[in-house]
Amino acid sequence: MSKNFLYALLFAATCGAALPAAAQSKVKIKSKPGKTQAATPAPAPAPATDWSETYAQTITQEDLRKHLSVIASDEYEGRETGEKGQKMAAEYIAKQFAALGLVGPVKNSDNPYIQHFSMERSRWNNDISLRVGKQSFKWLEDFYSIADSPFAADTEIQPVFVGYGIEQDGYSDYATAGDLKGKDILMLSGEPMSADGKAVLGTDGKPSKWGSNQAKIALAAQKGVRSIFVINPNAEAFSKVMTRVKPYLQQPRMTLPGAEKAPQGPTPAIFVVSPAIGYQLLRTDEAGLKKYQTGVAQAGKPGKSPFKVAKANIKAARQKETFTTENVLGYLEGTDKKDEILVLSAHYDHLGIMDGKVFNGADDDGSGTVSVLEIAEAFTKAKQEGHGPRRSILFITVTGEEEGLFGSEYYTSNPVFPLEQTIADLNIDMVGRIDTKHKAGDNYVSLVGSDKLSSELHAINEAANAKYTKLDLDYRYNDPNDPERIYYRSDHYNFAKHKIPVIFYTTGEHADYHQETDEVSKIEFPLMETRDRLVFHTAWELANRDNRIVVDSNKP
Repeated sequence: MSKNFLYALLFAATCGAALPAAAQSKVKIKSKPGKTQAATPAPAPAPATDWSETYAQTITQEDLRKHLSVIASDEYEGRETGEKGQKMAAEYIAKQFAALGLVGPVKNSDNPYIQHFSMERSRWNNDISLRVGKQSFKWLEDFYSIADSPFAADTEIQPVFVGYGIEQDGYSDYATAGDLKGKDILMLSGEPMSADGKAVLGTDGKPSKWGSNQAKIALAAQKGVRSIFVINPNAEAFSKVMTRVKPYLQQPRMTLPGAEKAPQGPTPAIFVVSPAIGYQLLRTDEAGLKKYQTGVAQAGKPGKSPFKVAKANIKAARQKETFTTENVLGYLEGTDKKDEILVLSAHYDHLGIMDGKVFNGADDDGSGTVSVLEIAEAFTKAKQEGHGPRRSILFITVTGEEEGLFGSEYYTSNPVFPLEQTIADLNIDMVGRIDTKHKAGDNYVSLVGSDKLSSELHAINEAANAKYTKLDLDYRYNDPNDPERIYYRSDHYNFAKHKIPVIFYTTGEHADYHQETDEVSKIEFPLMETRDRLVFHTAWELANRDNRIVVDSNKP
């Protein structure tokens, strides 16, 4: 028997095909009378290939480390918006997108991967002053500002005291304040606390949303005030905060041109002042202020203010200049549903150089930036091998996030693809570390906003995690009363404002957050790999499912 004949025989027996004639003449089939030969069952069909799992495996910690070691290196000088290092990072990302085969979708640009836009940079003048009566106070020692200022020239003000600056059912510091439009107000930081340290307005004594000055400032802005003076009554706490924020306050502040003309009106000036300034303004002392705080806490509501607020003089001007910065975009066209767009985003800017120290931002948000690159590589490989997504995907890394979400704000105001065709934004910001609320070895990721606009999006992400990555999903930042207001603090929010469903993937703040110690050497690359694969699996389902996800919710 020849080898070819033997191979034909074996092949036929394996595949269930008819035997060659020569083979049939030599084969005898034995059977017993009354017995029927049982049919050989057909082999079970091979399981369909899970392409999501196949391409998720291409997202590796080795590649993540390779990219992060470049953009979070000292050479990139902390990637401060508008500065040399940020532009170097933009060029690096654009080249990576091009090398992957993504399309540069920006028209009328010198580089189709780059969306240029203008921003304003302002710095404080050196002749800032604050006087209450005959006493003068020092800038960046006794007071500081976290916003713009209408006080370019020396201005006399008469602040209105509004207690803690809180307004809700059954509690209002504004009840007797009258019309505050264009006026200056004075408030205490924090919220009423009982003698045993529990928040009077919080659930079960936990901090309420008013524990954050952000919520109170937002409320005051709605009332149209010109400026807010926030008294920190704890001298030690004020000193610690001042030490931490002083380097940032010496850096330029950035805005989008014309932001002050936005429909919601101008943003009030915000000055945080020491207890000493607070006592002078309220014409009281430490004991008098504590007595007021105790009375409010015991009553559970504000009473009549005992303070007659003093006038003050303030001068705080800023110098402004205009500059250009860049978002970086890469586009992967889909197949039969290519007119619908899924966005994957991260910000690639960081804090730059302060006091001679390079703030490399390896986690914030170098981790998100390289995650977008790796996920983009996985999807482009899938398309190259004939398994590309049905919907199109826009990979976008934005700048200006650290200064106020400006890159994503600019994109959503000037979208390359219509927002009504954008089905969701998956935003990645800080996924390389373990935060202060978890311990080493915790296999988790925090999800923000997943259930706020689309119940389907939330369910899709949970199903992907249950099937593939099996991470512990932490939803604490979804609490509307979250004092850190994380939901409002990364680029997904500018998509959510337009009713586009979002998920913000993060792992929370750690000891190196916004410090020069946020370095590549501290990144948990194995965990980061798993977290990125969850984003990929969720994106794969969103890009390939039959129906666009619904927008059926509107949580605060």
